[in-house]
Amino acid sequence: MEKKYSITYKVHFYERLQKVNFHGTLTFPLYVQVTFDRRSIIFKSYYFELFSKPQYAMLKGRRIIGPALKDIIEKENELINFIIDKNLDNFSLKLFQSEYLLYSKDLCDITQESCREYLYVYFKDKGMPSLAFTLKQGNRTGVLYELIEDLKISLQPASYKELIENSFYYAEPYLPIYGFMRTIKKWPMLCLTVMEWEDEKIKDSFVKYVNSYFKNQETTVLMNQIKRFITSFKNPIK
Repeated sequence: MEKKYSITYKVHFYERLQKVNFHGTLTFPLYVQVTFDRRSIIFKSYYFELFSKPQYAMLKGRRIIGPALKDIIEKENELINFIIDKNLDNFSLKLFQSEYLLYSKDLCDITQESCREYLYVYFKDKGMPSLAFTLKQGNRTGVLYELIEDLKISLQPASYKELIENSFYYAEPYLPIYGFMRTIKKWPMLCLTVMEWEDEKIKDSFVKYVNSYFKNQETTVLMNQIKRFITSFKNPIK
């Protein structure tokens, strides 16, 4: 008779560590613990790390406001249950951790750096090295997408059009991904995870968004680019 093993988990504040500043509030860091076959793994919460970044904070009067910790815990629970349900027949802690590292990833966050590097090269090639350096190093606490929106005001229409169109060839598709994400999410939980991307309804909505806002782009090519990019993260933990 085949023996069945139970899977348990908890998302908790790791009180053995020092408290950290979470947008003006001191709190113990959030960790995930998963137990299977009497063995456990424990690791940092990806979403706690993600939503701790400065771009998720807003100054309102004299107060700094950001994501609620309960919403981050809820997001962790959703992801963990997704991975467990997906792998009930062949579950292992190694598999769980590998898939956690994949499906938790925010597509906006992991494509942003490529776009930042593209901006640096673009403006450097245009003979504006100081602006290039500022765009690369001076916006680490803000949202890159919002900075690019501001460039629309300062650049000539033809230059801005060239900037956007070239980004599809020289950077990961950060701009369409972030722009689409803003149409389906509300601040401060602004992210689009690989888990969410796996939903065919999300992909269909994304294609409609691209067809509306980036009419010159081939959606099939773009979807394949995103697929290849996600596949590059599918290296299992050894």
